[in-house]
Amino acid sequence: MDLFPLYLTIKVSFIATIFTAISGFVLAWVMAKKEFFGKNFLDVLVMQPLVIPPTVLGYYLLSVFGKSSPLGAFLENNLGIEIVFTWKGAVMASIISSLPLFVKPARAALEGVGADLENAARLLGKTEFQIIRSITLPLAWRGLAAGAVMAFARATGEFGATLMIAGNIPGVTQTLPIAIYDAVQSGDDYTANILVGIITLFSFAVLYFAGRFARGRF
Repeated sequence: MDLFPLYLTIKVSFIATIFTAISGFVLAWVMAKKEFFGKNFLDVLVMQPLVIPPTVLGYYLLSVFGKSSPLGAFLENNLGIEIVFTWKGAVMASIISSLPLFVKPARAALEGVGADLENAARLLGKTEFQIIRSITLPLAWRGLAAGAVMAFARATGEFGATLMIAGNIPGVTQTLPIAIYDAVQSGDDYTANILVGIITLFSFAVLYFAGRFARGRF
């Protein structure tokens, strides 16, 4: 059995989770700690991938990163970066799809950090970076870790948007969910059952440990 889809899925999921955690933390911190015009709109925008069809999300990504789009043309012509029909497209789809699953618990964890502690640190002359490093992160790390685990799990299961922007190219962009779809379509039940078993057990383990993180049992 070809193990490339498993390798690519792990690779894409790890890279996507890193970018999701970085960008998601910034978004979660801004929405938890700041009040500004358009905050509700930003919240709705971030949560959109949870409710819109994955194919619609994939279409948006194609529109933004396709070679005919300004951004896609700039990335390819000036930086030599191709997104569409490459593994980078799968990473992009995973980042956007998993972002809400990181931001939601991360925001709740950050809102749970007492403002009195942070304000006291400000009175002592600490910078925002020092406050985040010494107070916010140590108190909110469980929620952030749970969000990162959930984002990783979502990235491993991403299908619709990935198929739209990265395609189904064996040995190039075929992730585990797409390989399962391909096996079913070709009547290869043996391969499909093995791959389904792998991703089902993995998803169960991720949800179990994420729940224990959130409840403080690790």
